[in-house]
Amino acid sequence: MLIEGYRKMPVWKKLQQVGELSDLVRQLAMNDIRRRHPQADERELKLRLASRWIEPELMLKAFGWDVEKEGY
Repeated sequence: MLIEGYRKMPVWKKLQQVGELSDLVRQLAMNDIRRRHPQADERELKLRLASRWIEPELMLKAFGWDVEKEGY
């Protein structure tokens, strides 16, 4: 029944739900980062969030953030 509902759902509604789920995943990840690093400033929080999705080599090259040293 769930799959059939998704098949009947308009594309714009599917995209809206995907966007909402993506926002929720980012929010949950940021909450976890804030819990693990309560003294982190906004820049550090964003770098830690980005490091969960971006390859370590690119994080180091683009942002100077060494995942091996600093963690996620």
